[in-house]
Amino acid sequence: MRYFFHIAYHGTNYSGWQKHPGVLNVQEVLETALGKLLKATVNINGCGRTDAQVHAAQFFFHADIEQDLDDEFFFRLNKILPDDIAVFEIIPMQGLPHARFDAVQRSYDYFIHTYKDPFLSNFSSLYLNPQLNLDSMTSAVALLPLYNDYRGFCKMPDRQESTICNVSSAGLFINNSGDKIRFQISSNRFLSKMVRIIIGRLLEIGEGKMSVDEFEHYLSAKETPKIIIPAYPQGLYLSKVTYPYLDLPPATTFTTMLQHDVDSSWMVV
Repeated sequence: MRYFFHIAYHGTNYSGWQKHPGVLNVQEVLETALGKLLKATVNINGCGRTDAQVHAAQFFFHADIEQDLDDEFFFRLNKILPDDIAVFEIIPMQGLPHARFDAVQRSYDYFIHTYKDPFLSNFSSLYLNPQLNLDSMTSAVALLPLYNDYRGFCKMPDRQESTICNVSSAGLFINNSGDKIRFQISSNRFLSKMVRIIIGRLLEIGEGKMSVDEFEHYLSAKETPKIIIPAYPQGLYLSKVTYPYLDLPPATTFTTMLQHDVDSSWMVV
Protein backbone atom coordinates (compact mmCIF):
# COMPACT_ATOMS: atom_id res chain seq x y z
CA MET A 1 0.00 0.00 0.00
CA ARG A 2 1.23 3.49 -0.80
CA TYR A 3 0.67 5.96 2.01
CA PHE A 4 0.84 9.74 2.00
CA PHE A 5 2.03 11.28 5.26
CA HIS A 6 0.82 14.81 6.05
CA ILE A 7 3.44 16.42 8.29
CA ALA A 8 5.02 19.69 9.42
CA TYR A 9 8.43 20.49 10.82
CA HIS A 10 10.34 23.31 12.43
CA GLY A 11 13.55 23.45 10.44
CA THR A 12 15.91 25.29 12.80
CA ASN A 13 17.84 22.19 13.86
CA TYR A 14 18.05 20.60 10.42
CA SER A 15 20.19 20.99 7.34
CA GLY A 16 17.04 20.76 5.24
CA TRP A 17 14.67 18.02 4.16
CA GLN A 18 16.92 15.94 1.95
CA LYS A 19 19.10 13.15 3.26
CA HIS A 20 22.83 13.93 3.28
CA PRO A 21 25.54 11.97 5.09
CA GLY A 22 27.02 13.53 8.20
CA VAL A 23 24.32 16.14 8.81
CA LEU A 24 20.95 16.11 10.57
CA ASN A 25 18.07 16.19 8.10
CA VAL A 26 14.33 15.67 8.29
CA GLN A 27 14.13 12.82 5.77
CA GLU A 28 16.60 10.63 7.63
CA VAL A 29 14.95 11.24 11.00
CA LEU A 30 11.61 10.10 9.56
CA GLU A 31 13.07 7.08 7.77
CA THR A 32 14.83 6.01 10.97
CA ALA A 33 11.63 6.32 13.02
CA LEU A 34 9.56 4.41 10.48
CA GLY A 35 12.21 1.71 10.19
CA LYS A 36 12.30 1.29 13.96
CA LEU A 37 8.55 0.78 14.19
CA LEU A 38 8.21 -1.40 11.09
CA LYS A 39 11.46 -3.31 11.68
CA ALA A 40 12.35 -2.85 8.02
CA THR A 41 14.17 -0.38 5.79
CA VAL A 42 11.79 2.37 4.67
CA ASN A 43 12.53 4.80 1.84
CA ILE A 44 10.39 7.91 1.62
CA ASN A 45 9.85 10.49 -1.14
CA GLY A 46 9.10 14.07 -0.17
CA CYS A 47 7.01 16.65 -1.99
CA GLY A 48 10.08 18.86 -2.40
CA ARG A 49 13.23 20.08 -0.73
CA THR A 50 13.73 22.77 1.86
CA ASP A 51 17.02 24.48 2.71
CA ALA A 52 18.73 24.38 6.08
CA GLN A 53 16.67 26.12 8.80
CA VAL A 54 13.64 26.49 6.50
CA HIS A 55 10.32 25.33 7.94
CA ALA A 56 7.37 23.42 6.53
CA ALA A 57 3.90 24.23 7.84
CA GLN A 58 2.63 21.61 5.40
CA PHE A 59 4.64 18.84 3.79
CA PHE A 60 3.80 15.47 2.27
CA PHE A 61 5.88 12.39 1.66
CA HIS A 62 4.94 8.96 0.41
CA ALA A 63 6.14 5.50 1.35
CA ASP A 64 5.25 1.98 0.22
CA ILE A 65 4.51 -0.14 3.29
CA GLU A 66 3.23 -3.70 3.31
CA GLN A 67 1.30 -3.63 6.58
CA ASP A 68 -1.78 -1.62 7.53
CA LEU A 69 -1.01 1.52 9.49
CA ASP A 70 -3.63 2.02 12.19
CA ASP A 71 -4.22 4.64 14.87
CA GLU A 72 -1.82 2.92 17.24
CA PHE A 73 0.97 3.19 14.66
CA PHE A 74 0.14 6.88 14.17
CA PHE A 75 0.39 7.45 17.92
CA ARG A 76 3.65 5.51 18.29
CA LEU A 77 5.26 7.32 15.34
CA ASN A 78 4.52 10.75 16.78
CA LYS A 79 5.75 9.63 20.18
CA ILE A 80 9.22 8.65 18.96
CA LEU A 81 9.65 11.60 16.60
CA PRO A 82 11.32 14.74 18.02
CA ASP A 83 9.11 17.64 19.07
CA ASP A 84 9.99 19.64 15.96
CA ILE A 85 8.48 17.08 13.55
CA ALA A 86 4.76 16.22 13.66
CA VAL A 87 2.66 13.78 11.65
CA PHE A 88 -0.96 14.92 11.25
CA GLU A 89 -2.40 12.24 9.00
CA ILE A 90 -1.41 8.94 7.38
CA ILE A 91 -3.47 8.58 4.22
CA PRO A 92 -3.77 5.29 2.27
CA MET A 93 -3.72 6.02 -1.46
CA GLN A 94 -5.04 4.12 -4.45
CA GLY A 95 -2.51 3.32 -7.17
CA LEU A 96 0.94 4.88 -7.10
CA PRO A 97 0.55 8.65 -6.71
CA HIS A 98 3.82 10.54 -6.22
CA ALA A 99 4.27 13.11 -3.46
CA ARG A 100 6.67 15.21 -5.50
CA PHE A 101 5.75 14.80 -9.16
CA ASP A 102 1.96 14.96 -8.70
CA ALA A 103 1.92 18.26 -6.81
CA VAL A 104 0.30 20.95 -8.96
CA GLN A 105 0.88 23.93 -6.68
CA ARG A 106 3.15 24.87 -3.81
CA SER A 107 2.92 28.00 -1.70
CA TYR A 108 5.56 29.67 0.43
CA ASP A 109 5.26 32.36 3.08
CA TYR A 110 8.15 34.51 4.25
CA PHE A 111 7.94 36.48 7.49
CA ILE A 112 9.98 39.56 8.43
CA HIS A 113 9.98 41.47 11.71
CA THR A 114 11.62 44.88 11.98
CA TYR A 115 12.37 44.95 15.71
CA LYS A 116 14.50 42.62 17.80
CA ASP A 117 12.45 39.96 19.56
CA PRO A 118 14.13 36.81 20.93
CA PHE A 119 10.86 34.90 20.72
CA LEU A 120 10.58 35.48 16.97
CA SER A 121 14.18 34.77 16.00
CA ASN A 122 13.58 31.13 15.00
CA PHE A 123 10.28 31.75 13.23
CA SER A 124 10.76 35.03 11.37
CA SER A 125 13.71 36.91 9.87
CA LEU A 126 14.94 40.09 11.55
CA TYR A 127 15.66 43.06 9.29
CA LEU A 128 16.15 46.21 11.36
CA ASN A 129 14.68 48.64 8.88
CA PRO A 130 11.19 49.89 9.79
CA GLN A 131 11.29 52.49 6.99
CA LEU A 132 11.06 50.12 4.01
CA ASN A 133 9.33 51.54 0.93
CA LEU A 134 6.42 49.12 0.84
CA ASP A 135 4.79 50.76 -2.19
CA SER A 136 7.83 50.07 -4.37
CA MET A 137 8.12 46.55 -2.98
CA THR A 138 4.45 45.92 -3.80
CA SER A 139 4.97 47.18 -7.37
CA ALA A 140 7.78 44.65 -7.78
CA VAL A 141 5.72 41.81 -6.29
CA ALA A 142 2.92 42.54 -8.80
CA LEU A 143 5.36 41.76 -11.64
CA LEU A 144 6.08 38.20 -10.51
CA PRO A 145 3.02 36.46 -12.03
CA LEU A 146 3.62 38.27 -15.34
CA TYR A 147 6.84 36.36 -16.06
CA ASN A 148 7.68 32.68 -15.99
CA ASP A 149 11.46 32.41 -16.47
CA TYR A 150 13.13 32.78 -13.08
CA ARG A 151 16.72 32.23 -14.13
CA GLY A 152 17.67 35.56 -12.55
CA PHE A 153 16.34 34.34 -9.21
CA CYS A 154 18.13 31.00 -9.01
CA LYS A 155 21.46 30.35 -7.29
CA MET A 156 22.62 27.71 -9.77
CA PRO A 157 20.33 27.86 -12.84
CA ASP A 158 22.57 25.72 -15.03
CA ARG A 159 21.94 22.76 -12.73
CA GLN A 160 18.19 23.01 -13.33
CA GLU A 161 16.39 21.11 -16.06
CA SER A 162 14.34 24.26 -16.59
CA THR A 163 14.03 27.68 -14.98
CA ILE A 164 10.38 28.07 -15.97
CA CYS A 165 8.01 28.54 -13.01
CA ASN A 166 4.33 29.38 -13.45
CA VAL A 167 3.73 31.77 -10.57
CA SER A 168 -0.03 31.97 -10.07
CA SER A 169 -0.09 34.59 -7.31
CA ALA A 170 2.17 36.75 -5.16
CA GLY A 171 1.33 39.25 -2.47
CA LEU A 172 2.79 41.45 0.24
CA PHE A 173 1.05 41.94 3.58
CA ILE A 174 1.70 43.96 6.72
CA ASN A 175 0.33 43.53 10.23
CA ASN A 176 -1.84 46.09 12.02
CA SER A 177 1.05 47.66 13.92
CA GLY A 178 3.21 47.93 10.79
CA ASP A 179 6.26 46.15 12.19
CA LYS A 180 5.86 42.72 10.57
CA ILE A 181 5.82 41.91 6.86
CA ARG A 182 4.64 38.75 5.15
CA PHE A 183 5.36 37.76 1.55
CA GLN A 184 3.33 35.00 -0.07
CA ILE A 185 3.87 33.27 -3.40
CA SER A 186 2.31 30.27 -5.17
CA SER A 187 3.65 28.40 -8.19
CA ASN A 188 3.68 24.98 -9.78
CA ARG A 189 7.38 24.69 -8.90
CA PHE A 190 10.26 26.65 -7.36
CA LEU A 191 13.98 26.82 -8.08
CA SER A 192 16.86 26.54 -5.65
CA LYS A 193 16.64 29.41 -3.11
CA MET A 194 14.20 31.21 -5.44
CA VAL A 195 11.92 32.64 -2.75
CA ARG A 196 14.80 33.80 -0.57
CA ILE A 197 16.46 35.48 -3.57
CA ILE A 198 13.20 37.26 -4.42
CA ILE A 199 12.96 38.49 -0.82
CA GLY A 200 16.57 39.69 -0.94
CA ARG A 201 15.77 41.77 -4.03
CA LEU A 202 12.55 43.12 -2.53
CA LEU A 203 14.45 44.28 0.54
CA GLU A 204 16.95 46.06 -1.73
CA ILE A 205 14.01 47.83 -3.36
CA GLY A 206 12.54 48.71 0.03
CA GLU A 207 15.88 50.19 1.12
CA GLY A 208 16.27 52.20 -2.10
CA LYS A 209 19.23 50.16 -3.33
CA MET A 210 17.39 48.81 -6.38
CA SER A 211 14.64 50.19 -8.60
CA VAL A 212 11.52 48.33 -9.68
CA ASP A 213 12.79 48.59 -13.27
CA GLU A 214 16.01 46.81 -12.29
CA PHE A 215 13.97 44.12 -10.59
CA GLU A 216 11.90 43.65 -13.75
CA HIS A 217 15.10 43.43 -15.78
CA TYR A 218 16.08 40.30 -13.84
CA LEU A 219 12.68 38.82 -14.72
CA SER A 220 12.84 39.66 -18.41
CA ALA A 221 16.53 39.42 -19.32
CA LYS A 222 16.89 35.70 -18.50
CA GLU A 223 20.46 36.18 -17.33
CA THR A 224 22.17 35.13 -14.12
CA PRO A 225 23.22 38.08 -11.92
CA LYS A 226 26.85 38.13 -10.84
CA ILE A 227 25.93 38.67 -7.19
CA ILE A 228 22.99 36.88 -5.55
CA ILE A 229 22.39 37.21 -1.81
CA PRO A 230 19.42 35.17 -0.54
CA ALA A 231 17.46 36.40 2.46
CA TYR A 232 17.82 34.60 5.79
CA PRO A 233 16.30 31.09 5.86
CA GLN A 234 14.41 31.12 9.17
CA GLY A 235 11.57 33.33 7.92
CA LEU A 236 10.65 30.92 5.11
CA TYR A 237 7.84 28.35 5.30
CA LEU A 238 6.59 25.87 2.77
CA SER A 239 2.99 26.50 3.75
CA LYS A 240 0.72 24.67 1.28
CA VAL A 241 1.04 21.76 -1.15
CA THR A 242 -1.85 20.91 -3.46
CA TYR A 243 -2.59 17.80 -5.52
CA PRO A 244 -5.39 17.14 -8.03
CA TYR A 245 -6.68 14.49 -5.63
CA LEU A 246 -5.64 15.97 -2.26
CA ASP A 247 -6.11 19.52 -0.98
CA LEU A 248 -5.81 19.80 2.78
CA PRO A 249 -5.49 22.94 4.94
CA PRO A 250 -2.30 23.26 7.02
CA ALA A 251 -2.83 21.71 10.43
CA THR A 252 -0.13 23.45 12.49
CA THR A 253 -0.64 25.78 15.42
CA PHE A 254 0.62 28.52 13.08
CA THR A 255 -2.40 28.11 10.83
CA THR A 256 -3.76 31.56 11.71
CA MET A 257 -0.42 33.23 11.07
CA LEU A 258 0.14 31.29 7.84
CA GLN A 259 -3.36 31.15 6.47
CA HIS A 260 -3.75 32.19 2.85
CA ASP A 261 -6.81 34.35 3.33
CA VAL A 262 -6.28 37.88 4.57
CA ASP A 263 -7.46 38.10 8.16
CA SER A 264 -7.67 40.84 10.77
CA SER A 265 -3.96 40.51 11.55
CA TRP A 266 -2.66 40.99 8.00
CA MET A 267 -3.53 43.71 5.52
CA VAL A 268 -2.69 43.79 1.84
CA VAL A 269 -0.05 46.44 1.15
